[in-house]
Amino acid sequence: MRHFVKRPAVAGVSLVVAASLAAVGCSSSSNSTTVTTCSAKSVAAPAATPGWTLPGGNLANTRDVASPITSSNVSTLGVAWCVPVESTGVTKAAGLANGYATTPVVVNGVVYTQDQESNVMAIQLDTGRVLWTHTYNSLNGGPDGVNVVGGTVYAATDSAAVALSAATGRQLWSRTLIGNDLEGIDMAPGYNDGTVYVSTVPVNPNKGEYLGGAKATLWALNAATGAPEWSWDEVQNLWGNPGLNSGGGLWDPPSFDAQGNLYIGIANPGPIGQGGWPKGYPWGTSRPGPDLYTDSVVKLSPQGKLLWYYQLTPHDLFDWDLQNSPVLTTANGQQVVIDGGKAGILIELNAQTGKLLWKLPVGVHSGSGNAGLITENATPASRISLPAKFELEPGVFGGVESQLATNGSTTFAAVNNLAVPMSVKGVTESSAAFDASIGKATGEMIAVNQATGKIEWDDNLPSSPYGAATVTNDVVFTTTYNGHLYAFNATTGAILLNTPLSAGSNAPVAIDGDYVITGAAVPSLTAHNQALIIAYELGAKGKLPDTVG
Repeated sequence: MRHFVKRPAVAGVSLVVAASLAAVGCSSSSNSTTVTTCSAKSVAAPAATPGWTLPGGNLANTRDVASPITSSNVSTLGVAWCVPVESTGVTKAAGLANGYATTPVVVNGVVYTQDQESNVMAIQLDTGRVLWTHTYNSLNGGPDGVNVVGGTVYAATDSAAVALSAATGRQLWSRTLIGNDLEGIDMAPGYNDGTVYVSTVPVNPNKGEYLGGAKATLWALNAATGAPEWSWDEVQNLWGNPGLNSGGGLWDPPSFDAQGNLYIGIANPGPIGQGGWPKGYPWGTSRPGPDLYTDSVVKLSPQGKLLWYYQLTPHDLFDWDLQNSPVLTTANGQQVVIDGGKAGILIELNAQTGKLLWKLPVGVHSGSGNAGLITENATPASRISLPAKFELEPGVFGGVESQLATNGSTTFAAVNNLAVPMSVKGVTESSAAFDASIGKATGEMIAVNQATGKIEWDDNLPSSPYGAATVTNDVVFTTTYNGHLYAFNATTGAILLNTPLSAGSNAPVAIDGDYVITGAAVPSLTAHNQALIIAYELGAKGKLPDTVG
């Protein structure tokens, strides 16, 4: 489930070629404030070695790339440049849906990224110069993002998949994918072997989220033209009651194996208790049964044929998406799939069969959860043995909210501990109290042995690490909601770097050569209050902007 700011109708598309707007420093754009205290180098040569060329680092979404950054030099990372976030939809009431939440990609020395109004930007890696911006002003739930292959940028607005020229930002094609105006798109497209993969999601920030009839469909599109090649129904025609039910969706791109098979992690069904149950349908009784294929890892052939699925939470009542891109790796001499989501549970599956190899709860688990549910035929509320009021953890923003990473033997997960008071009718605290609780939540970064499913180390954090996990050599990165960039020793968990960002963050980290790139766009949680994309570099000496009131 996504949370978002309600916005006016989507604006028209415009293209701003911004080469003259900002040659150095914190670059300005058509609707951003120029910042001059974040300096950048003036270097003509592009980055020598490409690193983060795909949204998850590679087709297997391991979020592990080679770089010169190690535990011995990571503490020398300093600000190289920063660029204001294009999105104007940054408000405190937005919760996690602020102006920027994605992982950028870096191709041929250019950083390509997208904000949560679907605006796409190209930035020179070594100088921070904005090369172009394609403005859509189409608010999505995030994390969104882009994929860049063969000189083309693949992205999406809230309703359509789009392709842009990587050199100029000119739109090459657009393909509307939503089936009705209750649906949207909020993921970075996947790409493999000439096909682009984009899923709809039952969220439209201008209409609402998880409203009856909003469903998720995975589309395979011809990369050259945008023409559909096939589609796959993620939610089984909404289990017979599309007037009330909704569900599914992808937050992040599929993973791909050597044969071109797809592995996807699918979000929750609706309605859910955190939004209140429809009258006469408590505890999800409008959608009896397991509600396939929500909260599942699914393997599809390159032609869209279902090969296997594993459902972690049948008949989900509490928004426990299994939404992160599955990680493809090895353990005990076999190909495996590792995933985790908002239920706060990591799983490892055999990649050929989908058989469960191990399951590991992480973070804090309390309350009643789905205890007592009759998942195959959920019917009268009397069969649900839950108290009238209870505290649920993981809650709406708890569990493993963002992507995993692996170095081939250890999986790293950013875990969020945030409880939600619940009743038989839904969330019991006010929206204002809930917004305040997000800022007070804590978290953990954990390392799990892939062969055994046992925790190797577990670091407590003072704020939720919504910034996923990213690994290079013996260093693991994340960002926290209160606005800090962390680096950990991958072997021991020792904190190697803890440096403040320009604002709070729920954006992951990309690594390319000497650079670490992330975003900060959650306001009023730190001494700084600038919504920025920030590049750190080994040995750089730049400074973040001064506080903005």
